[in-house]
Amino acid sequence: MSKYQSVRGTRDLLPSLKKTFRAIDQTAFQTAQKYGFNEIETPIFEFSDVFHRSLGETSDAVSKETYTFQDRGGDSITLRPEGTAGVVRSFVSEGLAQLIPLKLYYYGPMFRYERPQKGRYRQFYQFGVEVLGLETPLADIECLDLAWNVLKKLNLSERCTLEINTLGDTESRDAYRKALVEFLTPLKSQLSADSQVRLEKNPMRILDSKDENDKKLILKAPLMQNFLNEKSKDFFAKVIQGLEQLKIPYKINPKLVRGLDYYCHTVFEFTTTELGAQSAILSGGRYDGLVEMLGGPKTAGVGWAAGVDRLADLCESTLAHPKEEVVFGFAAIGARAEIEALRIGSQLVARGKKCVSLHNGTLKKKLEKISKLTADATTVYGVLLFDQDNGSIEIKLKNFVTGEEKVVTVEDILKL
Repeated sequence: MSKYQSVRGTRDLLPSLKKTFRAIDQTAFQTAQKYGFNEIETPIFEFSDVFHRSLGETSDAVSKETYTFQDRGGDSITLRPEGTAGVVRSFVSEGLAQLIPLKLYYYGPMFRYERPQKGRYRQFYQFGVEVLGLETPLADIECLDLAWNVLKKLNLSERCTLEINTLGDTESRDAYRKALVEFLTPLKSQLSADSQVRLEKNPMRILDSKDENDKKLILKAPLMQNFLNEKSKDFFAKVIQGLEQLKIPYKINPKLVRGLDYYCHTVFEFTTTELGAQSAILSGGRYDGLVEMLGGPKTAGVGWAAGVDRLADLCESTLAHPKEEVVFGFAAIGARAEIEALRIGSQLVARGKKCVSLHNGTLKKKLEKISKLTADATTVYGVLLFDQDNGSIEIKLKNFVTGEEKVVTVEDILKL
């Protein structure tokens, strides 16, 4: 065994798994495009303040999990732990406010220093969408409908549950925060160390605590729904009405708050019971104050991100991979035949065909490998080339689906 191993919490996406990742990515890309979303890609690292300000110093993503370091220029740099803050930073720094409403999607690796376990990695992958510049609950509904359709296309809609809640607007949250602090202050000594800090800085985050004793203490905590003003009630009611009209099943979870500080109004998670402790596979919500927090104009925002690693764990064995229409497998015997096989294959590739050249093993072994290509293609042609004593090359074409075999010319092959 090599002394060099992948870093703990990371993994190699070997061809079979990468194939599943790519199928998920393409499904999400194509669905987002149908909804009028355009792709954006932001850097893997940002100045640390982009994440530390937007996610909140008391969030686990900042206080415990970010990969933060000082670069050679003395700047504090952080590998992105999520995608929204980078997209919003781009919106502000690139002056995109004049283009609102903006509908964007992204894909890429994220980094968090977490305890590795099934469905949780220190380098993980997310597909996400963001809508900037729309205050209407219709934007929330459309984002949820997009998420639902992505999961349906992945054959996962029956295996997950949409949990949804509202955090209300600033006025509602301030009233709720006051009531929550009054409830939790007498219990402070019984709270976990993390929650004692949160009680001072961001008490609503205690509702998101993973500590078992914290969970027991907040069972009788006041509920956000009892502190919503009319504006917040109306906003959430319209989102729920939209879900019902679109026939998207949901469950209201009054203790769902999400782990990042920038959320307001709608928050949601699609969860599953099939991945153990890591139940959330797609999460998001509304973040109307985030653009201002990063120095931009007052701009509404809503979006979500899906964990591609977890989606792959769920659908790797059931996801249907599209088959190639035609694949050519080349088996050549003889030096001249081997070069001719590459020449013909190059011409076929230029015509948009997939070609697999086999360069080692006996003819029998090569034919066995070509036969296996039928698992991923509708039609598989074996192109068999043989050096002849007179200096010519004999070419045989075998259809591995029908079994038909015949002698052909290069022109015959190029016409297929």
